[in-house]
Amino acid sequence: MIAFPPGVKVWIAGGVTDMRRGMNTLALQVQEGLGRDPHAGEIFCFRGRRGDLVKILWHDGVGISLYLKRLEAGKFI
Repeated sequence: MIAFPPGVKVWIAGGVTDMRRGMNTLALQVQEGLGRDPHAGEIFCFRGRRGDLVKILWHDGVGISLYLKRLEAGKFI
């Protein structure tokens, strides 16, 4: 389990995100789409079209991490 710091802001991208995007293009989407700094320590969540995949972008103070979670059954709403 990954422990995120208490009080960290979580941003959920509205709509559908192209899940072929990697860390750099998602960080660019955070900058351009949300007007936020991806290096500020906030958590950014992106959902795929089918709804079974979510990507999480987070800067922990050392570097940016990209986490991916795919559900075997069900969907992220």
